[in-house]
Amino acid sequence: MFKRYLSSTLIKRISSSLDEKAYQVTTYARPDDLCITRGSNAKLYDDINGKEFIDFTAGIAVTALGHANPKVAEILFEQGSKLIHSSNLYYNAECLDLSRKLIEKTRKFGGQYDASKVFLCNSGAEANEAALKFAKKHGVSINGKKQGLISFENSFHGRTMGSLSVTSNPKYRTPFGSLVPNVTFLNVNDELTKLTDFISSKKDETAGLIVEPIQGEGGIFPIPTETLIQLRKVCKDNDVVVIYDEIQCGLGRSGKLWAHSYLPKEAHPDIFTTAKALGNGFPIAATIVNEKINNALKVGDHGTTYGGNPLGCAVSKYVVDVIADEKFLEQVEEKGQLFQERLLKLKERFPKQIVDIRGKGLIIGAEFSEAPTRVIAKARELGLLVITAGKSTARFVPALTIENETIEKGLDIFEKAVESVYA
Repeated sequence: MFKRYLSSTLIKRISSSLDEKAYQVTTYARPDDLCITRGSNAKLYDDINGKEFIDFTAGIAVTALGHANPKVAEILFEQGSKLIHSSNLYYNAECLDLSRKLIEKTRKFGGQYDASKVFLCNSGAEANEAALKFAKKHGVSINGKKQGLISFENSFHGRTMGSLSVTSNPKYRTPFGSLVPNVTFLNVNDELTKLTDFISSKKDETAGLIVEPIQGEGGIFPIPTETLIQLRKVCKDNDVVVIYDEIQCGLGRSGKLWAHSYLPKEAHPDIFTTAKALGNGFPIAATIVNEKINNALKVGDHGTTYGGNPLGCAVSKYVVDVIADEKFLEQVEEKGQLFQERLLKLKERFPKQIVDIRGKGLIIGAEFSEAPTRVIAKARELGLLVITAGKSTARFVPALTIENETIEKGLDIFEKAVESVYA
């Protein structure tokens, strides 16, 4: 049934590669008995081993409109037949149109009220690199010492040297020695006066502050509204650029177009970044800035070879149009509520093992009293893919288009996995 999708020669070749641990650099710990060959909305298939999975991962919050989305495939073919790349030495129509859409939809759906300009690149780490550079350029333009950056414990902003420098987890940082200097990590749960007093005291040497409105990799922790309001206020008073990293929590994932769409205008950032869902799997990312930041930039300050290519932009235009829709966002919130209700009931059954359920929309975490490694493995054995976040949280970030029936079936499997491990 499964293997008709691949030739017997290719199956043999891939199986051999898996036996030899594949010809890839040792940077990921992958299960040896799983090789994804195709997908359909919230389902993934391993034709090598004849397995089918309900997917609660969406490629780590990437395929928001589902795997093998037929419209995305159509756009890739049509645009690929016209123009894939032309370089940033010239404007291209798709790039201009996507940039306009991002600004207009952001303003319309309660995002950054003074969003003005867009820098397009290829990944979340690149988008954050741009944001950090832009913040530092603004700071340096005020005085030569205003170069420092503030980030938060439990954060994750990427693995390039700049984005890694503002990522707090020593596991990612320590192996690479010295990183970008003048980075301070604060605890977002500290008293607000402690946070704001520190920022005020460092105003002459701090260029920017970066924060995830919903901390993703750290364990799905929504930052309290009042905290973000006060951080934005003290930064504005001291000319410190505020960056919101919406790589994972943005573009409909929270039930709003942007996670900061929940916030009042006084908490909106100077810069925010988006990637993951923006291309539904095609590599593309964006850094959105206001005029204050744009005015600090000059021709040649930053660049990218592939960023804003017509192929990625054509796909992203469709993604933004679909997600930036009130009815679409409403159904994301409804599906998120379905997850939360089922998971809270499971928590009631296993109160010692499941200690918290949190999140917004379809970015949800179930925190366990220990690392949920055994539960994740059992779920995979039963036909469900779930990933972790932080040290002890099971993360649920399925396609925003996942069917309610598939949610129920997937949660049935997750319950069975929990029962199997803890009953």
